[in-house]
Amino acid sequence: MIDERVFTPEELHQYNGEDGPKYIAYKGVVYDVSDSMKWRKPVHGGMHFPGLDLTDELPDAPHSEEVFSRPHIKRVGVLR
Repeated sequence: MIDERVFTPEELHQYNGEDGPKYIAYKGVVYDVSDSMKWRKPVHGGMHFPGLDLTDELPDAPHSEEVFSRPHIKRVGVLR
């Protein structure tokens, strides 16, 4: 088993797409959403910012958590 990178909320916030990839967290898992067309703009859907834990935001989304199984969304670690 490969050890996953552990992110603090402060570390996650650094991955906001300004100088590199865009990461978000959901239910304690950190995902790279950089390759998602829906995350090309600075704010996803006009509401969601990269670099944050979006667990509480999913109920307002037009999709379910199945979105995290799509090939362009990559699991990169866990949120502490």
